[in-house]
Amino acid sequence: MNRRQRNLTTFARVFAVAGLMAGTGVTSLYAPAAQADTWPSKPVTVIVPFPAGGGTDAFARPLTAQLSKQLGKQFVIDNRGGAGGTVGASIAAKAAPDGYTLFIGGAHHAIAPSFYKKLDYDIEKDFIPITVIAQPPQVIVVNSGKVQATSVKDLIAYAKANPGKLNYASAGNGSSHHLAGELFKLQTQTDLIHVPYKGAGPALSDLIAGQVDLMFDGLGSSSQHIRAGRIKALAVASKTRSAAFPNVPTAAEAGLPNYDVSTWYALWAPKGTPKEVVDRLYAETTKALNNPEMKQIWLQNGSDIPQYTPEQFAQFEHAEIKRWADVVQRSGAKID
Repeated sequence: MNRRQRNLTTFARVFAVAGLMAGTGVTSLYAPAAQADTWPSKPVTVIVPFPAGGGTDAFARPLTAQLSKQLGKQFVIDNRGGAGGTVGASIAAKAAPDGYTLFIGGAHHAIAPSFYKKLDYDIEKDFIPITVIAQPPQVIVVNSGKVQATSVKDLIAYAKANPGKLNYASAGNGSSHHLAGELFKLQTQTDLIHVPYKGAGPALSDLIAGQVDLMFDGLGSSSQHIRAGRIKALAVASKTRSAAFPNVPTAAEAGLPNYDVSTWYALWAPKGTPKEVVDRLYAETTKALNNPEMKQIWLQNGSDIPQYTPEQFAQFEHAEIKRWADVVQRSGAKID
């Protein structure tokens, strides 16, 4: 057998083995690696589980714009609001794990497992954690035309003197806004009425319009309205003052040392997404977050740049699920 014949025979064997592997489904083990080599080769959909205009959007839109610049393909946001962010999470969990559908959620999704008893997805088992992208503290904001309080102490005093009279808006049942309100009620022994919306954007619109009294919101969505004077910030729910709003006191300064709540936001990929894609996505997201322009946007939105590896994020996520399960149990919070 001459060299040409041997080469043809070898090629035929390789081709035959490839065909056999395809018939047994073995090629699926290798296809993701081939995809990862060229990822992204087309636009990437990023599911945001709340309507436009909320805190998630405040960080998701600049991040996706930066990733589009870095990777040369469009990262397109698809807002899928409803049920405290669980509708969008369910859609993302069922997406093809090929790197072309991603999910940006947050603290709401650590609350959901203890709040919604019939979720059709598991945030820890059906997603791969990439990293935490922002961690702004919650801020207690009021419509100053309806609530005359100028401090948290004033707010607590008024609420205690008028039980059930004040209401607070949230981004939905089981959202971090909702549970931040329930935690506030537990720690202050006050009675506030919960008014759930389908996202922080609609909730803020009604707060500004005077349809509701106050809100426990993330700085990411409230910051522009605080600066414009449309709503008044009474305190940030963190141990230190926000660099973006140094004149706003902390909840601890107002006598609530344990009222520490951040509305963190994070990036996930559906379970089964190729490791090569996950690794590159983490690297590119880290690069994007450390871009000087991005750092300035984050500062304006009241957040530092988080530093979480995928492994650290997974641990943080698990701890948050346990923490909020305790708050749900103690508060008796339920769907309104």
